[in-house]
Amino acid sequence: MYTFYSNSEQDTVALAQSIAECAVPGTVVTLEGDLGAGKTRFSQAVGKALGVKQVVNSPTFTIIKEYQGATMPFYHMDIYRISQEEADELGLDDYIYGEGVTLIEWPSKMPDLLPEERLAIEISAAGPTEREISLHPYGTPYTEWCERLKAEGVLT
Repeated sequence: MYTFYSNSEQDTVALAQSIAECAVPGTVVTLEGDLGAGKTRFSQAVGKALGVKQVVNSPTFTIIKEYQGATMPFYHMDIYRISQEEADELGLDDYIYGEGVTLIEWPSKMPDLLPEERLAIEISAAGPTEREISLHPYGTPYTEWCERLKAEGVLT
């Protein structure tokens, strides 16, 4: 596990941008955190760093939002309110194993949907604007990302 301590929204945005810079087609990032912890803001920063021109907002009631980035698509999912059957009907696997970057909010609601290799992120409020962000890499590429960010002094 790796940790990032954010003292402001700008710090959180900087981490999201660093992660987006590592992204390649097929990247999967999961995002867990209480309501108001900053999941949507983090997602917006990832989208912007990927070159998405539209407003990235929460897909709470639409389940998935698709955006075109500068070099690949960005898929933003919120799976809080769906069942495995609904996930199958929506073809979420096509996104997760597709050619874009997939960011999944509330992954703990459907662990069987998640690929073995992914970057799991948990955001916890540590104050009014402070956040503790934990990163759990699953698989070699994501571990290498975290090790590189640690070597650069971004993560501890």
